[in-house]
Amino acid sequence: MAPLVRIGTRRSRLALTQSGMMQRAIGHALGVADADLAEAVPLVEIVTTGDRVQDRRLMEIGGKALFTKEIEEALLGGRVDVAVHSMKDVPAEQPTGLCIAAVPTREDPRDAFVSEAFAAFADLPMGARLGTASLRRQAQALALRPDLSIEMLRGNVDTRLRKLADGEFDAILLAAAGLNRLGFEAAIRERLSLDAFLPAPGQGALALQTRTDDRGATWVAALDDPATALAVAAERGAMTALEGSCRTAIGAHAEIAAGRLRLTTEMLAPDGSARWRRAGEIGDVHAADARTQARALGLRLGAEVQAAAGDQRVHL
Repeated sequence: MAPLVRIGTRRSRLALTQSGMMQRAIGHALGVADADLAEAVPLVEIVTTGDRVQDRRLMEIGGKALFTKEIEEALLGGRVDVAVHSMKDVPAEQPTGLCIAAVPTREDPRDAFVSEAFAAFADLPMGARLGTASLRRQAQALALRPDLSIEMLRGNVDTRLRKLADGEFDAILLAAAGLNRLGFEAAIRERLSLDAFLPAPGQGALALQTRTDDRGATWVAALDDPATALAVAAERGAMTALEGSCRTAIGAHAEIAAGRLRLTTEMLAPDGSARWRRAGEIGDVHAADARTQARALGLRLGAEVQAAAGDQRVHL
């Protein structure tokens, strides 16, 4: 059987798990039997620069785009037909010729506190070693607990959990969504509040990236979740305004309730010493231009945060 849709994916266990979920969903939308999935909707594994370099922060080697660049090149070169990314890894601007064609239903957007010895973030002792590679998580943790020792933690989920078990850290922070998808829910000691640890824009969501000409494919529409896509549009609008990257500590999260979307976004100094936050909403999530409104809201609130921070804004 000739492939119908080739999926480009990173080789990490989480990436393959997420791409496998989308492989089954795409196959179902195309009417492909489970027994034929591997041939009709094959996974094409691609090693990215972000996967190869594990001993430095992403901001030191080029930022989040290092998790997507090689896969995007494969898309543009016609070697794959769709890429499955964690939305929080997708840069604000899309390369010419590519687009985010669908946003499937979101997983838990919260951060997870994981520890062998402590049941909650608040239980960490003075000077505890907290592992994370995220500048946002570092800043948010230090805003609450400036006494903590923040230590760099990179690698896939399995590697991070092993380092914790080996005693290299007292606790680590991870995305709850990744742990859930991998079946590691039992490792989560506390799901951190959306207020104290406002997530990264798009956290918990996936992005299906295609060539622009393939945006209208029937299987693409079948995988798009309008509510998730609307919330992500708002969050990524804020990310764009705040120049969201691995060099900037920002958070953004949108929630939909009673037909309205409410977005909260913030920027922090990397040492947690300053925090600037704004929130706002749009009134009709069913309006024909709701996604445009959501993105505009994100852009406006992000600009307000920028203005509030002014010259105080701190970058590493």
